[in-house]
Amino acid sequence: MTKPIPRISSRRNRRIGSRKNVRRIPKGIIHVQASFNNTIVTVTDVRGRVVSWSSAGTSRFKGPKRGTPFAAQAAAANAIRTVVGQGMQRAEVMIKGPGPGRDAALRAIRRSGILLSFVRDVTPMPHNGCRPPKKRRI
Repeated sequence: MTKPIPRISSRRNRRIGSRKNVRRIPKGIIHVQASFNNTIVTVTDVRGRVVSWSSAGTSRFKGPKRGTPFAAQAAAANAIRTVVGQGMQRAEVMIKGPGPGRDAALRAIRRSGILLSFVRDVTPMPHNGCRPPKKRRI
């Protein structure tokens, strides 16, 4: 009588765990890009690798509603919810752009319970950069 050979590594009957790399991130950087049409919130670690991101468009706001402060607040809350679960306690905030979602996103970040070491405005300012197009003659 021969014994059946037991299978050592069967992929079918074992549940494969989550493939997402879950890193513990104590400190990070929150980038808020607020344009007039949308607000994008990206959370990175201190080296600049993206951990989580969200925008007003991915938070189920479409069309002109994406540019509202409430949409920016929802986008910031969505982006931060995942990193708080990964253990983020401290963060730096970089805000870029002139949009209406700047203050609302910062308010949502403050409410999340993360300690903010500083808030910096990194909006690019031209030192009289490009030459404007020539005037129209009608």
